[in-house]
Amino acid sequence: MSPAIRPRIPRAVLLPLMATGLLVGGGCAALGLEHPRSAPHPLPTLDRPAPTSKASARADGSTLTDEQAQGALITQTDLGAPWTATRGAATWRDALLKTRTTVAECQRLLDALYSDELLGAPARVAIGLDDADTDAQIRFQIGARRPADVDTTLAWLGTMPTNCARFTATTDLGLVEDVQVVNAPLPEVGDVRQGLRVTFAGMSDDGQEFLLTMDVAAVRIGEDAFALTNGGLGDVPNDATQAAVQIGALRLADIRRQGRAQV
Repeated sequence: MSPAIRPRIPRAVLLPLMATGLLVGGGCAALGLEHPRSAPHPLPTLDRPAPTSKASARADGSTLTDEQAQGALITQTDLGAPWTATRGAATWRDALLKTRTTVAECQRLLDALYSDELLGAPARVAIGLDDADTDAQIRFQIGARRPADVDTTLAWLGTMPTNCARFTATTDLGLVEDVQVVNAPLPEVGDVRQGLRVTFAGMSDDGQEFLLTMDVAAVRIGEDAFALTNGGLGDVPNDATQAAVQIGALRLADIRRQGRAQV
């Protein structure tokens, strides 16, 4: 690529990278990362809920009302400081996550991450939480798909560490990224679950390396499911992901029990 047209990372993305020391001159930070197997203080695991016998009026099979679905979302209070209500799309989202690859199966994953449709369709309800200290962002959503469709999507996500273990993608700015996908452990909650850790490593036109990390989790509990991403610059701590999955599963199961009790 000619030096005259070499792409640049937007200043809004570059400054947080420099301020937190995430632009480095040495080896790629995406290689050889060590991640905790679980949160330091995991909450109690969740027993499988009993199936409901109430017929659902919704096409996706959920028996939750819109108000109940909204109540099943996690909040900033659940995670505590430094998490706050989102201020909007993260600065790194368009610059580093909007990417394309020649591998169709891997492009599907990239599209799902960018569009925030991990369960294969737009969310029924969703919430965003920001860590203003690190520019990390959690996106948590309650899905709107039938259980069989959710299971198919979770099975597909489970193939990503094999089918898309490592590939090359290019951002809209022309930055080339080394993308790696590995399995990520989740708390033993729900009926079916899948966790991934996806890293996007690359180099700016100034010869400095950058890293975007995304934890991905999806869980089905009965007829309902939730998904979340926890993304940020550098090596995103896994404990927030673990806690959000645990709390989200417990809350969704509790909302479902309340709904059955009102029948």
